[in-house]
Amino acid sequence: MAAVPQKERSAKSARKRVEFAEEELRLRVRPGTRQALSDLMEWSGITEQGEALTLMIHHLHAMGSTKCRPLLNPPRHEIEISQNVAREFRNKSLLAIQNDPGDEIIEPA
Repeated sequence: MAAVPQKERSAKSARKRVEFAEEELRLRVRPGTRQALSDLMEWSGITEQGEALTLMIHHLHAMGSTKCRPLLNPPRHEIEISQNVAREFRNKSLLAIQNDPGDEIIEPA
């Protein structure tokens, strides 16, 4: 069987992409996310990143909006200001106010 020239293979691939309305998605990730994807691929025996991402998207979609929502909520960082930091901020704020007369001091409730 004769080998098909590269140009012909490329043209055939391009026609298929148009026929199936394929769209390229690009994703930039940090090392932790890349490692998580590598782990998931290893655990499931998947070697292609695109295949892994496609399967994850379809499986999440199959779960429905209610079940997949907790998996798609990004973790939020809670910021707690310690008493030391609050006191230091208050002291520096009072000093700044003293340097610029005319501003009012409004104590927090």
